[in-house]
Amino acid sequence: MKRSVFLMVATLTAVAAQALALEDFVLSQSRPATIGEVCPAADARYYYQMENNVVSRVNYKNGHSQTVFDVASITDTISWDGYKMSNDESTILLWTNSEPIYRHSFRAQYFTYDINRHALKPVAAGQLIEIATLSPSGGQVAFVKDNNVYLHSVDGGATLQVTTDGEKNHIINGVPDWVYQEEFGMLNSICWSRDESEFSFLRWDESEVPMYSMTIYEGDCHPNSDYSLYPGTYDYKYPVAGEKNSIVTALTYRIVPGTLTTVAQGAEYYPQLGYMGNSLMVTTLNRNQNDMSIVRTSDNKVLYHETSDAWIEESTATGTRYFDDFFVLMSQRSEHMQLYRVDSDGSPHQLTFDFENVTAFYGCDKKGNYYYQSTAGPLNRVVKYVDNNGNAVSLTPAQGTYAAQFNADCTYWVQSFSDATTPPQYRLMTTNGKRVRDLELNATYAATYTAREVPKREFFTLKSDGHTLNGYLIKPVDFDPNQNYPVIMSQYSGPGSQSVLNKWKLDWEEYFATQGYIIACVDGRGTGGRNKDFKTIVYQNLGYYETIDQLAAAKYMASLPYVDKNNIGIWGWSYGGYEVLMAMSHPKSHYKAGVAIAPVTSWRFYDSIYTERFMRTPQENEEGYRNSAPLNKVNDITGELLLMFGSADDNVHIINSMQYLARMHGAGRMPDLMVYPNMNHSINGCDIRYPLYQRVLNHFDRHLKCSM
Repeated sequence: MKRSVFLMVATLTAVAAQALALEDFVLSQSRPATIGEVCPAADARYYYQMENNVVSRVNYKNGHSQTVFDVASITDTISWDGYKMSNDESTILLWTNSEPIYRHSFRAQYFTYDINRHALKPVAAGQLIEIATLSPSGGQVAFVKDNNVYLHSVDGGATLQVTTDGEKNHIINGVPDWVYQEEFGMLNSICWSRDESEFSFLRWDESEVPMYSMTIYEGDCHPNSDYSLYPGTYDYKYPVAGEKNSIVTALTYRIVPGTLTTVAQGAEYYPQLGYMGNSLMVTTLNRNQNDMSIVRTSDNKVLYHETSDAWIEESTATGTRYFDDFFVLMSQRSEHMQLYRVDSDGSPHQLTFDFENVTAFYGCDKKGNYYYQSTAGPLNRVVKYVDNNGNAVSLTPAQGTYAAQFNADCTYWVQSFSDATTPPQYRLMTTNGKRVRDLELNATYAATYTAREVPKREFFTLKSDGHTLNGYLIKPVDFDPNQNYPVIMSQYSGPGSQSVLNKWKLDWEEYFATQGYIIACVDGRGTGGRNKDFKTIVYQNLGYYETIDQLAAAKYMASLPYVDKNNIGIWGWSYGGYEVLMAMSHPKSHYKAGVAIAPVTSWRFYDSIYTERFMRTPQENEEGYRNSAPLNKVNDITGELLLMFGSADDNVHIINSMQYLARMHGAGRMPDLMVYPNMNHSINGCDIRYPLYQRVLNHFDRHLKCSM
């Protein structure tokens, strides 16, 4: 039976039975609605949104909408992939024909649209360029082409080449290298001064970084006939733990007289650039990522310095918000993540003092109120502000997951909310507690799933090694406490991550529960939402405490009267796949089956920034690397393993799985195997997730149900 026919039959059967099929859980068309990107206007009265190639300006107070750009009035041949407004809102930067590079980066054709003149102009006619960045007034665009930075004049149309040394796999100007993109979340290093007299960017010299080569095949999903007989390769620089990183420098280009100057060099990492007023600020990190400074380059003054006995969080290193004469950052220099303000003279002020963790900073108003999101117990997220007297005021209830986007003066805000039983809802609110209007409540979506049988999440706690761990259960909708059910343990387990949250999620786990499984998920030590000690206990010893806690969770599940203790499996993707291998290799493991997708099998194979943040270098921590590698534990693995990965994974390379397979073969072991040609770390696109999860389900059915 062809797949399209199978899906149609399965869908019709599911509707007729008022039950849900796998595609209802894993295909994108089944997701709840969102409201799209909201771009607040500078005057605080309006926000911008793009829908169907139309950019509109919407009044916060009354919802009235005015079209500021409609592609149909100019051309009928272009569909836009995204947009950004200039600070003065006179110019829109738009892009189309996007072509992916890595997971989040792309090159595209860029255009500017002058709102007052109704003029659409190309930035680099007919060319694909990267990270086009508008000046505050929209009069100039800095961008990157072929690893060099260019400056384009919107009115004059002239383009000036700023750098000339760019070369693939050697010198990159402006665009971050792979490891900065993946581990610092930096996609664009170009930033403009407020007065537009200059812009700054980073330069990566990756000449000495070892090359990684991925084999590319013709494939079936978006086939490439160039590789129909002979495969090709994709080559790029990837620094593994302990190997050479790019040498990074910060440069500033002064528009007049047109000079390029090196303003910072010598640090191992520069995770953030930004302007405080017109002063360029650079954040520096040492290689172990436990010593951070924020430096004003004009006088080389360190305005903020922090050290840690473990690691400094990525959100601290990359999340500083700059204002005219101060900046705000989050730091876990105490037991909990808190907000700090630092003035232009370097004076620090702690803003929050909760026994909770700040998880996002939203902005501040003229009254001196600072708006933020924090934990409310590990499972929930609340939106608050702290006033001049240090009083924290909640703008939302403490149950569920609330997030916010504020307008320019923090008088209006878009509230998003969901919990374990409520799909996402979006409302426009005022900071004095008034609900202005509902933007999207997903009522139709909620009614669809309320009318059908969908398993619900139940939260619980358990003890492991003297620590209280949070977890959730998903039971079949026809759950009978007098029966014994097989269990699939789901987890990610990576440092600072959180899987157990009071928020909406409808995915493969709920579907598997409809197939007669109990799904259990437990966040062990090392995960986020808790205090610093709980998280950093895994430092230099990844996989050890996580495994103890996953085994404790499995033991807890086995003790429940409705669980078949002889049929417990475990699953995970990426770090979660790594933990599957660690847990199944432990002497006390009693997992009967496991699925590891795209797992790290030795931290020697993974990138420098992520790995060394938690493990230091292999030269400093040889024993830690040896003990944390599933590659060294293949003789100990028990249970039936399914190993799955994409052949073109630029993140967790294929070497992880290939070397693991080689070691298993050498030990006379043979796991089940599924390889996805040309697929990356996400193994996504072309509806591949449907057969992927079906393959996972088949594996658990074969090994967890066969003896029941």
